[in-house]
Amino acid sequence: MTTTPSYLADTATGLPLPGDAQFATAAEERRYRKQRLTAALRLFGKYGFGEGISGHISVRDPELPGHFWVNPFGVSFKRVTVGDLILVDSDGTVVEGRHKVNPSAFVIHSAIHEMNPDAEAAAHGHTAHSRALGALGRLLEPIDQESAAFYGKQVLYTEYEGPSVAVEQGKDIAEKLGDNRAILLQHHGLITVGGSLEEAVHWFFTFDSCAEVQLLALAAGTPKSFSHEQALSAGAGFGDAQLGRFSFQLLWDEIVHEQPDLLDE
Repeated sequence: MTTTPSYLADTATGLPLPGDAQFATAAEERRYRKQRLTAALRLFGKYGFGEGISGHISVRDPELPGHFWVNPFGVSFKRVTVGDLILVDSDGTVVEGRHKVNPSAFVIHSAIHEMNPDAEAAAHGHTAHSRALGALGRLLEPIDQESAAFYGKQVLYTEYEGPSVAVEQGKDIAEKLGDNRAILLQHHGLITVGGSLEEAVHWFFTFDSCAEVQLLALAAGTPKSFSHEQALSAGAGFGDAQLGRFSFQLLWDEIVHEQPDLLDE
């Protein structure tokens, strides 16, 4: 019989990770999701993921089928508050909130939420590193532990047809994404999804930083990749969903401390 060392916790990674938050009511969970969505948007602003009107993050409503919360059109990542968020239904109608919906946000996120029941949240941005990697027609290679989180869980989308404002294109993106963790849109940007808002955003940050590392390595020489076995082993740890959720918690603590006004309703 093998005894687990005392310094290892009873989790998939051996790390002392807390369990998921529990809620007494749907209203309580809704507020929780909206607050973390707003924090994620502020973090996008802080880390330079904004590109004009482009970029959006969504999370399902915990009670209303086919409805999701998303950042409104024309409000800066750096200034958005909980009170600015909008609730959008499956037809693209804003059913709660005072702002309009970005057409691209609707066609992409509605399709992902509809076609992938496990995608509680989706994050999309036009970051420099993801655009550069996409322009090369390459996905992340397993050259370090973090990139291994996407090993076998990413796809390159090459069917560029202009800005994503057509419902058919949103559905095509969602179909190509499938049950993967990330889809890199060539000539466009990056989308990541997760079983929670925290996961989706953590994967976005991780993918973008991995893209930067890969581009730097390629510029300097020929990167050495993990073997298949090494990539699977690293991915099991750094790609753990519970670790992804907890990693976002650190970013949450950071941004709420720095920008507490984001919680304004």
